Amino acid sequence: MPKPPLYSRSSRTPRPMAVMLPRPGDPAIPPSGERVASMAAGSGASAAESTGAATPPPSLTRRQRVMNRFRRHPALAGSLGGALLAIAVMLTLGSFQPRPRVITQEHIDAAVRESLEKEPLPSPYAKAAEAVWGSVVRVIGLMDEHDDGRENAEQRAMERSLGTGVVIIDNGTILTNLHVVQGARKVRVRFATGHESEAEVINIQPENDLAVLKATSLPDDLHAATMRSTSDLRPGDQVVAIGHPFGIGPSVSGGVVSGLKREFRDPEGKKTLTNLIQFDAAANPGNSGGPLVTMDGHVVGIVTAILNPGEQRTFIGIGFAVPIENAAAAAGMPPF
Repeated sequence: MPKPPLYSRSSRTPRPMAVMLPRPGDPAIPPSGERVASMAAGSGASAAESTGAATPPPSLTRRQRVMNRFRRHPALAGSLGGALLAIAVMLTLGSFQPRPRVITQEHIDAAVRESLEKEPLPSPYAKAAEAVWGSVVRVIGLMDEHDDGRENAEQRAMERSLGTGVVIIDNGTILTNLHVVQGARKVRVRFATGHESEAEVINIQPENDLAVLKATSLPDDLHAATMRSTSDLRPGDQVVAIGHPFGIGPSVSGGVVSGLKREFRDPEGKKTLTNLIQFDAAANPGNSGGPLVTMDGHVVGIVTAILNPGEQRTFIGIGFAVPIENAAAAAGMPPF
């Protein structure tokens, strides 16, 4: 009698196996244990096929799996190789780059010294003088009505009063000392450009030895000086005095503020000036009426007198200036 068919494993849903019961007269079927042992005695392939069991694949290392992936995807391997090469090149070039230099204070000081040696900074006195240079005028008080102030200067020197003034308004308004123009028949002024003009005395302030002039004709592009309050002026501040000492100039001398709120009595004892700025920048006859200028180029005073206990009328280190607040008031300007 033929044997019933056997079904192998399938991915589909397995069907139930038919169980055949022995009938009378069939050969005896060995127990399951003896049957398995008999099958195991045969070839391995036969055993595996008869039982339907698959041989497990050998386990792969991580490196083998990565290599298999690269074999399956050669483009991925090329991209990764290019990236690694680029990184290696960058690291190699970076190792040859110079390290940034650490800048210290010594380096900065050396650079400043080298720069100053090549291009020295201008003197602060020069900068201060330059700021008001175009505003300084020479003032000549003419004692003779027939003197035009131009000819026979040396012969008529004793008949003239020489001093300095400073333009404070660009319409030709000039500040100077009263003693420079007092008693003069005519007044002439010479601007920094060389332009000359007659001037009128429009106001005086005897208590501060100040006079205000107005030029009748003006040079082109006239600039007025900038004035500054003396409220923050301190002894030791640097100043320059600009004027025409002995008719020479304009001349610049530098010094410092020596004191504030000083008094000065004229040699005749007829007049006492108060609230003066004391300074040690050189001043001589002819500086009277000139500006006293701070390092920022601002006028803080009008030079008015020098202390001279002798008869030579030369500077001995003490000069006086009227604070610009008083001078501006003489010109009718609002207080600072």
